[in-house]
Amino acid sequence: MKHGKKYLEAAKQVDRATMYEPAEAIALVKKTAVAKFDETVEVHIRTGCDGRHAEQQVRGAVVLPNGTGKTVKVLVFAKGDKVNEAEAAGADYVGGDELIPRIQHDGWLDFDVVVATPDMMGVVGRLGKILGPKGLMPNPKAGTVTMDVTKAINDIKAGKIEYRLDKTNIIHVPIGKVSFTEEKLQENFSALMEAIVKARPSALKGQYLRSITLTSTMGPGVKVSVAKF
Repeated sequence: MKHGKKYLEAAKQVDRATMYEPAEAIALVKKTAVAKFDETVEVHIRTGCDGRHAEQQVRGAVVLPNGTGKTVKVLVFAKGDKVNEAEAAGADYVGGDELIPRIQHDGWLDFDVVVATPDMMGVVGRLGKILGPKGLMPNPKAGTVTMDVTKAINDIKAGKIEYRLDKTNIIHVPIGKVSFTEEKLQENFSALMEAIVKARPSALKGQYLRSITLTSTMGPGVKVSVAKF
């Protein structure tokens, strides 16, 4: 992959051999973000888990104290009085069966998170092949299958993010924008790491966190010391 001049200049400021403390890493990520838009700050955590085994799966959600800096569109599958509750809580879209053909046939995916009440999971299940690969399938562990739709929507709008292992056992999550202050990014990073450390599978033998890299959308990766975690 060829990188542009700006990226190469920015990359010179990062010592690839150094494991930085979180505060230093965040400062570097902000300094080396050179795109013309407000880049997202991302964390990539390589784990020692083997996600092929159910007991070594890592999945959950955490509310970042300072949000993600992104406006999140929420789709809620509900019926009866839960429809009104979801609308009152600020859901962007609420519905049931009638949404299935829109998603299946029209390719409508103008939402970032899907919440469903348990009695709607039979309906939502029909969308598994579309929502699953995009990481949009509601899940009780992430708090997106629930009767308390108000809390689910409020948490998501406040900056709740989901984390899970990808096929290579890496967790990728956003923790804010480059325009955030270093303090806000540090608070978000700490909240995320606390949740992930707690989510360590009891079945895992050996090292849990192998490496942590912080980066902005277009910037170079900055390695974070895993020693304190």
